[in-house]
Amino acid sequence: MLEGDEKQSRALDFNRLEVLSLLGRGAKGVVFLVRDDDAKLLALKVILKEAIEKKKKGRESEDDEYKRVSFEQGVLSRFDHPLFPSLHGVLATDKVIGYAIDYCPGQNLNSLRKMQSESMFSDEIIRFYAAELVLALDYLHNQGIVYRDLKPDNVMIQENGHLMLIDFDLSTNLAPRTPQPSPSLSKPSPTMKRKKRLFRFTSFCNSGISPQESISVHSSSTLAVSDSSGEKSNSFVGTEEYVAPEVISGDGHDFAVDWWSLGVVLYEMLYGATPFRGSNRKETFYRILSKPPNLTGETTSLRDLIRRLLEKDPSRRINVEEIKGHDFFRGVDWEKVILVSRPPYIPAPDDGGDKGTDVNTKMDVENIVQEIFAARQEREKQSGDNNKNANMKIKDNTSGEWVKGLNNNHDLESDNNFLVF
Repeated sequence: MLEGDEKQSRALDFNRLEVLSLLGRGAKGVVFLVRDDDAKLLALKVILKEAIEKKKKGRESEDDEYKRVSFEQGVLSRFDHPLFPSLHGVLATDKVIGYAIDYCPGQNLNSLRKMQSESMFSDEIIRFYAAELVLALDYLHNQGIVYRDLKPDNVMIQENGHLMLIDFDLSTNLAPRTPQPSPSLSKPSPTMKRKKRLFRFTSFCNSGISPQESISVHSSSTLAVSDSSGEKSNSFVGTEEYVAPEVISGDGHDFAVDWWSLGVVLYEMLYGATPFRGSNRKETFYRILSKPPNLTGETTSLRDLIRRLLEKDPSRRINVEEIKGHDFFRGVDWEKVILVSRPPYIPAPDDGGDKGTDVNTKMDVENIVQEIFAARQEREKQSGDNNKNANMKIKDNTSGEWVKGLNNNHDLESDNNFLVF
C-alpha cells in the first residue's frame, strides 16, 4: 500500500452519532446502523479492544491484530470506486475501536439469492453481478490487493442496486506481477513440501471452525518467487467453502485465489449450493483439492466459465483478460456496467427506520459489544468442553471466533492418518 494514497480520516464521536439499530455481528466486530450529523446513514463496525488484547495468548500478537484493523482502515481510505465503500470516519475509546462506511440497504448477495425461486439466479442476472464482481476484483488487483475472502455474505447490495464489496481484514498487499528472483530463499525439497502440506491439511481439518466463517490461521509469511505471478503470500486465510486449493496446500498464493472464489460464488448463484461442501471440514478440503465441480446440465458458456475459474492449478486458471473476453460476457460493455440505471434488484428506499431492533438514540454501543463478545466466549468455552467430552481433537489453529447464527457442532473427525499427498 502506498501511504501517500491514504486519505486522512475524520474522528467520529459517539455523542454526535444517532445509533439506530444493531445490523449484525461477525467474527471480529459488531455492526450498527447509525445516522451522522448530515443525516447520512452509515454502517459502524465496532471491535472490542479487550478481544484484541486476548489474542496475545494465541498465535497472533496484539500488535498484529491492531495492524489488521489499521490495514483494513487504510485500504478503505484508498478506495475511489463505485463498487467499494468509502471510509467516513474512525473512532477509538478506552473500550472499542471502529470505523464507519457506507450503509447498503439491500442486504447481501446471499440473502438476495435465497429470495429467488429455488434460491438460484437466472443466467442473465448472474451475468450482471458477475461482471461487477470481475470489475471489483480487477480494481483491487490493480491496487496490488488480494481480497482473499470473496463470498456472497461480503457482497452487499447498494441503494442503487449495484454491488459493494466489504470486509478487507483478510486482504493483503502483493507486489506487481513482475519476476522477483530471490536467491536468499532456497527451494524446499519435495519431502519437506509434502510434510508441510500434510501438516497444514490435517491441522486445519481438525480445527473448530464453522464452514461459513472467515478463518485466519496466524502463521503467515510472504515469499518472493521467480515467475510471472510476482510475490506470493503463504498465509492460510479465507472462508472454508470458498478457499482455493493452493491456500490449503500451502505452496503460496497470489491474485488467482480471488478468481477461484469467484468461480465458487458463480456456482452457488447457479445451483444454490457451493460445489465442494462436505459433511465436515476435512471432506470439504479433500474435495477442493481433488474433486472436479459437478456442473450438471447442458453445456453453456456460464458453466464453461465456472469450470475454468475452478481450475485447481492456479497457473492454468483463467485470468482477468480471458474472463472479460469469455463467451459468457459477449456483448458486455465493461465501461458501462457500473452505469446501468436499472440493475436486476433495487432495494426499497430506507430512511433508517425499524430494523428489527428497537431504535434507541442512547443505545450503549460499548456495553452491547462487550455483552456480545462475552456471550461468544462463553459459547466457545462450552463448545470446547463438549468437544473434549466427545474425545474430539481440535487444535488451536484459529482464534475460535464464531459468526452470528452459526455453531461449531460439525463432525470433525480426528483421523491423523488421512493422507492427501
